[in-house]
Amino acid sequence: MKITRRSAMKMTATAVAAPVVLRAHDALAQSGTVKVLVWQEYITPDIAEKFEADTGIALEITTFGSNDEAQSIVRASNGGDFDVVFPTIDTAVNYLDENGESYFAPVPADVNVDAIYPTFMRDSVALGASHNGKQILLPHDWGTEGITLNRAALPISDADLSYGDLFLQEAAKGAAAFRQKSVIVGAGLYLDATGEVPSNRMLDVYKSEEDAHRVWKAVTEWILSNKENFGAFWNNATEATAAFKDAGCVIGQTWDTTGLLLNRENPDYVYRAPKEGIITWMDTMGMLRNAPNPEQAVAFMNFMLQPEVGGMFANNTGYNSAVIGAADYASEEFKRQFNEVYTDEVLGNMWWWQASTPFFDPIRNEYVEIITNA
Repeated sequence: MKITRRSAMKMTATAVAAPVVLRAHDALAQSGTVKVLVWQEYITPDIAEKFEADTGIALEITTFGSNDEAQSIVRASNGGDFDVVFPTIDTAVNYLDENGESYFAPVPADVNVDAIYPTFMRDSVALGASHNGKQILLPHDWGTEGITLNRAALPISDADLSYGDLFLQEAAKGAAAFRQKSVIVGAGLYLDATGEVPSNRMLDVYKSEEDAHRVWKAVTEWILSNKENFGAFWNNATEATAAFKDAGCVIGQTWDTTGLLLNRENPDYVYRAPKEGIITWMDTMGMLRNAPNPEQAVAFMNFMLQPEVGGMFANNTGYNSAVIGAADYASEEFKRQFNEVYTDEVLGNMWWWQASTPFFDPIRNEYVEIITNA
């Protein structure tokens, strides 16, 4: 079974795929080796072959199926078995040793950080990409959760589209789709923007247990007051697509892939960013402080930061590269959809998942159950 980035996020540390290792041709070994620990589908054969051909460096890839697994692997070797690792940014706090020092080294000066969207570099610092004032992780790729809608049924303009439309549009009665544990973030962003439930743009749910209860409770009550719009709940990409194709939903808070794939089949469906800000996750790459091959690690990171390689990555995975100009090297269809959805305004107004606090998931789950059972 192919493990996708989306399905891998759901896996536990004990339910992961066996690591796969790609080894370079012996003829390239004279230029050294770089050892990379990465999500299974990220470094496909075409990218691996291009790296070896362009640099003459042997590429050794070990894959992981969950962030928990990656952290365990790094800790087991005290950060000494690999050169470059690709963690999700909100897990950076889990890569600290017993002294509170990060297993990642500061980003080497020779790495071309100017290739990355400045807004991603800016936002990454607050999300965990820095340690002791130094950048340790670089944005590599990202995905989003926004609004998919059938414009034939709901002709809402991009500028006016809001998370509130899931619950306030008459045409959406019994026809709104969403995943409960993230719709309360979207609804919360709407209620914060209108001033009905102030939450510091939903960052208060990470602040304290008291604030989390205050915000989640108020948002949940508002959602339930508009429950006549509930059309379908989803927990995976198949269910999200079925909500539109089979259950007749005309609008939904969905992952990017859901809306973009529907759009390829029927242009009436579009995926867009709500004006309150699109919900976003980010994966990063960083060099370990005890990397055995630091020079080769720099060469690998610079290779991955090339727009052409970013385009190859996007075509292969369906996820967005953080490299400026990568979309220009992706397929024409990917390029069209990227440019339609991710305008400069959207890229500058993203809402990033934060590093979870100990109380975040348990408290949120309480209110998710209330919505589910309503």
